[in-house]
Amino acid sequence: MHHEDLRPRKFIWPLQAMPLARASSLSYALLIIYVSLNPFDFDFNNGISALAWLGAPSPRFITVFDVSVNILAYIPLGFLLVFAAYPRWRNFVALGIALTFSALLAFSVETLQTWLPTRIPSQTDWWANVLGGMLGGLLAIPLGPQWLSGSALRKRFDGWFGLNWAACALFLLFPWSQIYPQSSWLGPGVWGHTIFGSIDWGTTVINQVFQETAITALCWLGTALLLSLGMRTKAPQWRILIGLLCMTVLIKTLFTALQFGIEFSLLWLTAGAIWGMIIASAILRWTIKLPGSVKFWVALLCLLTATILIHVLPDNPYFVLTLRHWYQGRLLHFNELMQWVSVAWLPLAIFWVIHNRFVLKLQH
Repeated sequence: MHHEDLRPRKFIWPLQAMPLARASSLSYALLIIYVSLNPFDFDFNNGISALAWLGAPSPRFITVFDVSVNILAYIPLGFLLVFAAYPRWRNFVALGIALTFSALLAFSVETLQTWLPTRIPSQTDWWANVLGGMLGGLLAIPLGPQWLSGSALRKRFDGWFGLNWAACALFLLFPWSQIYPQSSWLGPGVWGHTIFGSIDWGTTVINQVFQETAITALCWLGTALLLSLGMRTKAPQWRILIGLLCMTVLIKTLFTALQFGIEFSLLWLTAGAIWGMIIASAILRWTIKLPGSVKFWVALLCLLTATILIHVLPDNPYFVLTLRHWYQGRLLHFNELMQWVSVAWLPLAIFWVIHNRFVLKLQH
């Protein structure tokens, strides 16, 4: 027997259909329907024809924000649909499917908005949605078959999380839990204030930079350690988590620009937020090598301490000012959804970690 036969052969991920892309496409389409039609207070007796918007004149005022949001909202849909169509339909056939589905979905949503008192359907919105679906499809087509079949993604996430899909889902959901405005960057949403309320400190003055630095550092260190418990020990955990942090900052910047204007896109990135991320990331480099049981208790202690500090310390004045000048009409229903994600992420993550540890103890 040759020595070469004794070597473990490298597993080749097969090129096949990607059920996750199909499920994601359906889920994202349902999200678009929810955001576009919420709160579903239809008035079918308003005397307006369902297709009246097709012959209506263009809106008198068309803002860059509205057009941009309508385009950006459908880019992920077109992108996912090309993945979902593989391998049966590829290249420009898949692009045609993505474009057709995006156009039909947008057409249906605009038609249903005819009977919503708070919505104004228009051809401008529809064309923007179609353009977004086409751009998303065009972004996906150049990707190789390994990516379109999901084999490259599955290989990467298998190396990071194994079969721990709950940890993977929490990992991917974390950046979206930070979009809704919060008193401190990377704080556990509005969880502390939702449960405890806030305390009126009157004229008491506290160093806001130090306060936000401490809360941000505790929140990021606790969250990162919590997520590391769902990763494989051989995975480059620190680099993965720093990449997640960078992605979270990017998404937060993008949505702040959409809601407040590009000139205010980095308003939330205060000195306290920056120093908190730097300090926590440096500590994380060392603590991530600790045993799982120690990381579990350190993570819980950090998040519990941060939640208490958010409760007992006065609100960040920048946060209060943001809420006073925040006109939610732009992304009202999206903000409602992101608020729920912000509130639910931390309890779900803690429940998952405790459940996993309980199951492991029973198995041993």
